[in-house]
Amino acid sequence: MAEKKLKKAENGLTISVEMPSDINAQYENESLTLKKGDKEIDRKIHPSIKVNIQGNLINMSTQRNRKIERRLMGTLEAHLKNMIKGLDENFMYKLQVVNVHFPMTVNVDKEKNEFVVNNFLGEKKDRRIKLVPGVQVKVIKDVVEITSHDIEKAGQAATNIEKGTKVRKRDRRVYQDGIFIIEKPGRSYL
Repeated sequence: MAEKKLKKAENGLTISVEMPSDINAQYENESLTLKKGDKEIDRKIHPSIKVNIQGNLINMSTQRNRKIERRLMGTLEAHLKNMIKGLDENFMYKLQVVNVHFPMTVNVDKEKNEFVVNNFLGEKKDRRIKLVPGVQVKVIKDVVEITSHDIEKAGQAATNIEKGTKVRKRDRRVYQDGIFIIEKPGRSYL
């Protein structure tokens, strides 16, 4: 598991994150790439943070020790932990298909990489929601499972599907149809 060591330098901050030995890290052009087997996750790093990779340690430092740098370093540390965890196991989001008035059907068009919602609120035209590349979507009865090794891609795909079935110009107390996130990594809403 990733461990952090926060040190105050003379003027700036330094954080070291330890990676497992089977993960390769590369940093160039303000972009950090972690690879394990065929999985790869890439993240842009803020220009004020300097990154140095030594063996299985990722050392990050800033020149100043202000509130903004402490926040950036904390955020980057959380992102690195998610990246390392995602290379070992996939992140999963679950969504519930809810229909009160009209029976809605959902499926995945793999050729066009789209999520298709048929008969949403009785609409004749299908709603097509673009999926993020690198995300696997399974439909099991009225539950949609989204998995990916990149937590941001999985979360973005789940959010796109939820927003794609938002009810507009109708009373939400009556029209409660839609597709809603019911479970995400570390949190369940049921």
